[in-house]
Amino acid sequence: MAKIKVTKVKSAINRTQTQKRTLEALGLRKIGQTIEHEDTPAVLGMIKKVNHLVSVETK
Repeated sequence: MAKIKVTKVKSAINRTQTQKRTLEALGLRKIGQTIEHEDTPAVLGMIKKVNHLVSVETK
């Protein structure tokens, strides 16, 4: 499976509870933090929910 790097670039303040929980599920807590995930449909769906708060790089 391919890997993707997800970096949190914006704050979760004033966001919905669902978006905050999605960021936590991705493992993102601080701005600038980068996490590497497998390129699965579940992870891609979570990224799509918060795509305005993160940046994504394919590896």
